[in-house]
Amino acid sequence: MFEIRKATQSDAQTAFDIRLLAIRHQCIGAYTEKQMLTWTSGSAEDGYCALMEKYFYLGCVQGEPVATGMLDPENREIGAIFIHPDFMERGLGKRIVGFLEDLARDLGLVEVRLDATLNAADFYRRCGYIGEEPAVYHSPSGLQLACVPMVKKL
Repeated sequence: MFEIRKATQSDAQTAFDIRLLAIRHQCIGAYTEKQMLTWTSGSAEDGYCALMEKYFYLGCVQGEPVATGMLDPENREIGAIFIHPDFMERGLGKRIVGFLEDLARDLGLVEVRLDATLNAADFYRRCGYIGEEPAVYHSPSGLQLACVPMVKKL
């Protein structure tokens, strides 16, 4: 059974690990090895812990976290959609995105946006997001990655 719950501070390392595994599994070919290693370097204490205080959620299978997702209502942005590689291709990403969109609607947002990684743009299009033009994402750590800014009316 798949359930989504609010993350707590004690979930930071687990969420960080899911992110690391998902990036290293899914982004091969879309980004260089150097970019992926830089993107996934560091630790949860390097800023990821602070995200747990926000609208950060974990998707759990039988109580075990296997997916993450976050809503930033101030910027009308969805992010941190990561699925543990052992649980990919089961529709969990779509369920996390749908949950976050419902939350955004409940908060009065009429649209949400995101910066899709190159390998995930088609997934987001299947979820109803619109965007084609490539751009450069500037991470807080200074890393620059090609992305596709996308938007969806709710």
